[in-house]
Amino acid sequence: MDYVSALLPPVVMAAFFIALVMTIIKTQGGSNKGKEDAAVDAAIVRAESAQQARAPRAGDA
Repeated sequence: MDYVSALLPPVVMAAFFIALVMTIIKTQGGSNKGKEDAAVDAAIVRAESAQQARAPRAGDA
């Protein structure tokens, strides 16, 4: 019975990991994909504009 107690934790962890991966894959895309993509695009634009505003200009010294 020692082999059962030795194999049970890895088998349980593997099952939970497979379920987690399957859940992540199933929730990608769908009806909210457009909203998620738009939110990411807006965040990238904000970050780029903030970076350009902080960058010193060539004429400034």
